[in-house]
Amino acid sequence: MRPAPDGWGELAPVEPAPAQRKAAPPPPLFCSASNLAGKPVPPRRWLLQGLVPADTVSLLGGDGGVGKSTLAAQLATATALGRDWLGRPIDDPGPALLLTAEDSADELHRRLAAIAAGDDFDLADLRDLHIVSMAGRDALMAAPLPGRAGIIQTPLAAQIEAEIASIRPALVVLDTAADLFGGSEIDRAQVRQFIGQLRGIAIRNSTAVLLLAHPSVAGMQNGSGLSGSTAWNNSVRSRLYLDRVIDDGYEADPDARRLSVKKSNYAGTATEIAMKWIDGRFVADQPADGIDRAAGNAKAERVFLSLLRQFATQGRKVNHAGGLTYAPSVFANQPDSGGCSKRALAAAMDRLIRDGRIEIAHEGPPSKRRSFLREAAA
Repeated sequence: MRPAPDGWGELAPVEPAPAQRKAAPPPPLFCSASNLAGKPVPPRRWLLQGLVPADTVSLLGGDGGVGKSTLAAQLATATALGRDWLGRPIDDPGPALLLTAEDSADELHRRLAAIAAGDDFDLADLRDLHIVSMAGRDALMAAPLPGRAGIIQTPLAAQIEAEIASIRPALVVLDTAADLFGGSEIDRAQVRQFIGQLRGIAIRNSTAVLLLAHPSVAGMQNGSGLSGSTAWNNSVRSRLYLDRVIDDGYEADPDARRLSVKKSNYAGTATEIAMKWIDGRFVADQPADGIDRAAGNAKAERVFLSLLRQFATQGRKVNHAGGLTYAPSVFANQPDSGGCSKRALAAAMDRLIRDGRIEIAHEGPPSKRRSFLREAAA
C-alpha cells in the first residue's frame, strides 16, 4: 500500500516495495525463561533517546493551537532526513509516516515548507517522509463493537498497517487520538485495547508510534496533560506534554513553549526542553553556559535578598512554603524584581536557605504558629 499518485488523502494498493527495514519476527507465545540463558540481552531501541522508544507507543499531548502537530512534523522530517531534532540526535533514522486527520493537504504543505525553509533543506529531500491527510474524511482506526463491550479495528487501520509494512518507517505519527479512536476516552478497557492495537502495529513493524492527543481542561490547569481515563497514561510507555510557559497566570513570551516528560517506563522523567516558535517551526533554546548560569543565579539571589530586606523594613513578612505570602511569587511581581521569574527566585531562595544566608523563623502561639523568612545574622 502506498499513497495515491497525488500524495494526498488516499491509501491506494500497490505492489509492496522491497523492505529496507526488517520486521521483528514474532516471539513464541509460550516458552520457558530458561531458554533465555546464554543469549545476549537485546539492547533497548530508541527513536529519540529518553523521549520516544522504538517498538511501542508514545503519547504527545498539548492544547489545541500550542503547536504539537508542528513539533511532531519536525520530528518526522528529522527522522526521514537523519537530522537532529531540537538539538537531539535521532537514534534510529529512517522513513517516517505522518497521518493527520486535522490538517488539509494545503496546511500540511505550508507547515512542511516552513520547516524546510527554517531548517535549510528542500522539500525534494523528503523522499522518505510519507504523508496522508484524512481531514474531512472518516479517520477512525478503532470503533466500538455494536451492542458489546470492547472495540474493533476498522478497515482503515488495516490499510494503514499495510502501508507501514510496505515502507517500514522508523516513526509513525498519528494526529490525533480524538479523530482516530471511536470509543469512549473514559472507558479504561476500550482505551487500553486501542493502545494495545497500536502497540501491536509498532511491534510487528519495528517502528515507533507517536500518538497526538488533547488534554482535558483539568489536565491543562494542573499541568498533568491528562485527559479522560488514566488508561491513556498507564498504557503508553512514554508520555510527553507540550505547553505554554505561564508563571502565576502570566505568559511573558507567547512564543515560548516547554516540552516535558510526564511518564517514561524506560528513562527518567526530569527531562524538559525549552523552545520558541520562530517562522513556523520550533527552535530549542540554547542552554546557558556555566558563566551565564552563574551570573543569572547571582542576580536572582541579589534580588531576593534585596526584596527580603525591603519587606522587613516595611514590616511585611513572606514565607518559604506557599500561599499568598509565598516569597518567590510575591517578589516576582514587585517592580524591583529585575525581571527574575518565580522559578528563578524559588531556586535562589533554596540556595540562600541551604547556604545559611536566610533562615526560616517562627512566631505566634503553638495553636497559630506561623513561619516566615528572614535574613540570617552575620
